Amino acid sequence: MAQTLSEQILSQAAGKPVRAGEVATVAVDLVMMHDSLSPSIIKIMEQELGAERVWDPERVAVVVDHVAPAATVQTAEKQNEVRRWVQRQGITHFYDVGRGISHPVLVEEGVAQPGMVIVGSDSHSTAYGCVGAFGSGMGSTDIALAAATGRTWFRVPETVLVRATGRFRPGVNAKDLALRAARELRADGATYAAVEWHGVEFLTVMERMTLATFSIEVGAKAGLVPPVGIPQVAPEWLRVEEGAIYSRVVEVDLNTLQPQVSAPSFVDNVSDLGDLGRVAVDVVYLGTCTNGHYEDMAAAARILAGKQVAPGVRLMVVPASRDAMLRATEDGTLATLLAAGAAIGTPGCGACIGRHMGVLGPGETCLFTGNRNFRGRMGSPEANIYLASAEVAAATALAGYIADPQDVL
Repeated sequence: MAQTLSEQILSQAAGKPVRAGEVATVAVDLVMMHDSLSPSIIKIMEQELGAERVWDPERVAVVVDHVAPAATVQTAEKQNEVRRWVQRQGITHFYDVGRGISHPVLVEEGVAQPGMVIVGSDSHSTAYGCVGAFGSGMGSTDIALAAATGRTWFRVPETVLVRATGRFRPGVNAKDLALRAARELRADGATYAAVEWHGVEFLTVMERMTLATFSIEVGAKAGLVPPVGIPQVAPEWLRVEEGAIYSRVVEVDLNTLQPQVSAPSFVDNVSDLGDLGRVAVDVVYLGTCTNGHYEDMAAAARILAGKQVAPGVRLMVVPASRDAMLRATEDGTLATLLAAGAAIGTPGCGACIGRHMGVLGPGETCLFTGNRNFRGRMGSPEANIYLASAEVAAATALAGYIADPQDVL
């Protein structure tokens, strides 16, 4: 009987065929821990589980990305504790301040591969689905157990299919598809399901990451793009199988898709940009694991080239990774952004969780290329956050209000 991508991967990891709804104990290929939660994970391992060592130091990755560089003395102390623990454990996949956000880094380094089961201490660990891995976020206790034993359990999820047809028009991209899916499914439309994104084989790996990271915003346990048309080589057994059962199918015609905007303060509060009205902004923030990639900076630079950010608008650009920043440096993208008036931050999560590097003050309005616009997400609970693509962000920075890229071009 045909299986979804999640059923195929979890069957391999369980050592037997499994179907949606079954509970399966599976072998884990990779455990990811980031700086904000690593101290609590280490404490649980050592004090509650009595585990002095991780099960395999080559299959645990630790990344300093959430508050990088450290913003307070307390944060610096905690990060140093993590560094010492990593050294004691002999963990080989350790990425310190400046390397970037865990998800794109592990893909760029070739650590995350198609067909893997990857669990992470970050909810956006669904990101690894960009290469056809089953990536899922877990709490500290579950991550501690997985790091100590190399095993975990899942209820095998049902799968929601988002099927795209056609091609994007100018000024429209993967972020608009992700927002449109959230508009259709709503925030709970794929609760504990997997989301498969079909018809997007023309996207780059990092553009696919935009879709995979956004899967959690509709409640998904995992978000997967079939691993075809990418440099990573997928195992022969991992492929879309005709006849696989999907709990729901959402069809999106890319030919007619308009730029999408999520208004405060819920991710699924999405409308066509043209229906939004004139919304003035104080801050435009381009970054995060969803849209801080080279492709996003390059798209913004094409719009901003030879122009200046509107008076009174702050344009913040925080690359998702060092590799993305290097590419943007080498081809002049970064110089274009700087010349337009952008402020460039250290690769990492930046202000996405509202702890440093550009947090919002009361009454401010931000156009954000990230993945969440909950009240208080980026700082003050009295700030307003709108979500959109990097191209809309660039157009907005020029206009001073949320604008369609085609209008400024």
